[in-house]
Amino acid sequence: MDKTKIIDGKMVSELIKTKVAAEVIKIQKKHHRAPSLTIIQIGDNKASSTYIKNKKIACENVGIICNVLTYPVTMTEAELLNLINQLNHDSTIDAILVQLPLPIHINSEKIIHRIITKKDVDGFTPEILGNLILGHYDLLPGTPKGIMLLLRHYQIELAGQHVVIIGRSNIVGKPLANLLINASATVTVCHSKTKNLSFFTKQADILISAVGQPKIITSEMIKENAIIIDVGINRDHDNKLCGDVDFENVLPKVKMITPVPGGVGPMTIAALLENILYLYYQNNNL
Repeated sequence: MDKTKIIDGKMVSELIKTKVAAEVIKIQKKHHRAPSLTIIQIGDNKASSTYIKNKKIACENVGIICNVLTYPVTMTEAELLNLINQLNHDSTIDAILVQLPLPIHINSEKIIHRIITKKDVDGFTPEILGNLILGHYDLLPGTPKGIMLLLRHYQIELAGQHVVIIGRSNIVGKPLANLLINASATVTVCHSKTKNLSFFTKQADILISAVGQPKIITSEMIKENAIIIDVGINRDHDNKLCGDVDFENVLPKVKMITPVPGGVGPMTIAALLENILYLYYQNNNL
């Protein structure tokens, strides 16, 4: 493998974690309590449990308090809304994260909107997303923020570049498109209704895939020396972790690429830690 082509999210995330850990030590030396995150999980979705475990470990490694509240899949929407109200008013909690997906009887949008902006660590509330569009970046959703941090670390030029994003979710595609537009990139957003996807992917100087389908992006779909950011976390037919991109076959053709695992995933968690720290300072007027 040509390691010079690898955009190493694990390495960059460790640099961020080291800085966050140093900040938490400073906070505690001044006799302040450590920053605190509360994660809510409804049901026992296996993937969600894995994500939560990784977030909790990352928090504890940098000195952030992480409480996980787990409830059965039978929890009602009203009960969850009441719980969030309680957490919103708890001054010892700086950040609230509701792990998605939620059971089908609970309206995810209503739940996310109930979290007050100053505790919205995921950056999904309308106020934060609205500020993002306007170019105000106090706090950003984790995955788009992690991707922007990676691009900045590797000094990847965005101004004037054609960036093609596959995926238009409120979690990744839409906020990321706006961040890139504000960075003076030319942005095309493709999605499940896009006709002739490869027509667009072949034009991309930077291709960002957040589809959630294993190895859907093949070597024939990209141009020579493109930069690939693979947001997908999937399992292939051998049950091996893989991205949206057919990594082995695409690697010889690209200029740079994020691996799966070890690319965008660790950066999402690193961005989450930075967000918790930001909310801590905001909530405690520090």
